[in-house]
Amino acid sequence: MSSAKDVKGPRARGPEAAPDGGADLKPPSGQDPEPPARDRVTDPEPPPPGGVLWSLSGDIRALLMLPAALTLQVAHPAVGAGVDEHSVFRTDPWGRGERSLRSLQLWVYGGAEAAEEGRRLRVLHRTIQGTDTRGRRYHALTPANYAWVHATGFPVYQHAARYLIRPMTPAQERALYAEWLQVGRVLGIHDRDMPQTIEEFWPYWKKMLAEEIEATTVVRELVDVGQPVPAPDRGPWPLRMVLRALWPVLLPPLARFRRFATIGLMPPDARAAVGLPWSAEQEKRLRRTCAVLRVVVPVLPERLRYLPRARAARAAHRTAAPNG
Repeated sequence: MSSAKDVKGPRARGPEAAPDGGADLKPPSGQDPEPPARDRVTDPEPPPPGGVLWSLSGDIRALLMLPAALTLQVAHPAVGAGVDEHSVFRTDPWGRGERSLRSLQLWVYGGAEAAEEGRRLRVLHRTIQGTDTRGRRYHALTPANYAWVHATGFPVYQHAARYLIRPMTPAQERALYAEWLQVGRVLGIHDRDMPQTIEEFWPYWKKMLAEEIEATTVVRELVDVGQPVPAPDRGPWPLRMVLRALWPVLLPPLARFRRFATIGLMPPDARAAVGLPWSAEQEKRLRRTCAVLRVVVPVLPERLRYLPRARAARAAHRTAAPNG
């Protein structure tokens, strides 16, 4: 989930900075982020059309899930330090968001472009390194932290879908996890760096929450309703002008809603590990809001329900289908 130089993915690849503490600042031996074309094996395929991610990640409701995943990513000390020091999220938040969303959509709907996007991200992060919030040296292509960045997507999708869409069956959860592993391979993550089953994932998840996750500087900024955010600089010129004029009025309620959705759609154990407050009244409000979205979004026409890349991929798949 969350960013194109700005969405992070696992292992030694992903978007925005971060990896792990302790060791050598060089990528692990034999893990050159961009091997020569002649040395590449067959590119991994993105998740299959018609799968769980195919429906989930292109749905407009997934936009509400992404802030929770991004916030969990930067709750890791090294990832948070990398984003704090190297990201443009403060100076170009709308451009960053646009690039992040484009990258994420390519991982699932990009076809042959998916693996190319994974390679682009690895090259982008070759030079990102520094010292994390605990004094440990990190390099953006160190596997352990990118594994965390990638890993956050699965529990957030699984949890948020209960509110925004419907609870998944055990079979759907397994399918989602298998497809998310495939996204990791697209990003260049080796199987040895990812839990390979749900049974292996949850102990890993609990260990990370207990030992690594904290309210980093970037986490605090992302949930701070008083944080300055410039008016949108994308879209038709007349709309940008209107938003710029109304921005002082629009920003406060939008910032409050973003905080509300970010914390509310974060898995409760992760929310507690980061130390983000959540009340019973807020939980009731979240359930009411999501109940409305569960009724309204499914009846929207496809051009409004799905993001552009997802919509195009779905249409192309229907056209190519034997009975299509």
